[in-house]
Amino acid sequence: MKSRLAVFTWSLLAAVGALASTTNALSDAEIQGRQLAQQLLEQWPVESFTNTGVLQIRDSKGKTSEIPIKFETIVTKTNWSGIYKLSPRDFVTNAPAEIKLVVLHDSLNSNHYSLTFYFGGDPKWQWIKDRSDIGAAFPFAGDFWVADLGLEFFHWPAQKILKHEMRRGRSCKVLESTNPSPSTNGYSRAVSWIDNESGGIVHAEAYDAKDNLLKEFDPKSFKKVNEQWELQDMEIRNVQTCSRTRLEFDLKAH
Repeated sequence: MKSRLAVFTWSLLAAVGALASTTNALSDAEIQGRQLAQQLLEQWPVESFTNTGVLQIRDSKGKTSEIPIKFETIVTKTNWSGIYKLSPRDFVTNAPAEIKLVVLHDSLNSNHYSLTFYFGGDPKWQWIKDRSDIGAAFPFAGDFWVADLGLEFFHWPAQKILKHEMRRGRSCKVLESTNPSPSTNGYSRAVSWIDNESGGIVHAEAYDAKDNLLKEFDPKSFKKVNEQWELQDMEIRNVQTCSRTRLEFDLKAH
């Protein structure tokens, strides 16, 4: 028994020492960055609700289009889901179609994505993926990639507070999230300005695999619904293609 106890004790001490060594290897900015990213992942909606709205898309050639969108939030005891439903027209037949994206959020585990295309009411194609950079680069609508809507970059292991500064009249922490293994068409890092008071994103920038600025994300306005502040519209711009996509919600009391 003494021998087994000694082995267990030394193993435990070694594990604690390794953990302490890993923690000590991080700077204060990195430790605070990880803590902030985790806090952001733990910000769940208070209740389930449904909103409708429209996606306004201006492509790289200046052509504009609008697509109706329905957004549902479903909250459970263990996770919450954001469900986005687009209602475009089939490009060939002009028949009604539907694109459905489900982002399952769990603060302790990776996001889970399910993207389904429906034509004539029947599912014709489906893509399912747990967190990955492939998911980040998968298009959903306009300039929005699938993982933009899942705030995938807050799940990356490398998080760091760069500085504190004002942005759009708000006092913010500037959080840098670095992708450990970016793909050639994905994000290498993202920089987010986080409001110190509300914990909301005031502005965000995403960089490509060559560390060139690729996209800028800006929430534009908020509205108080049932004593809670909700996002009313947001815009994402691809600075390399000069395209822009704006998402506007028709907020009503739920």
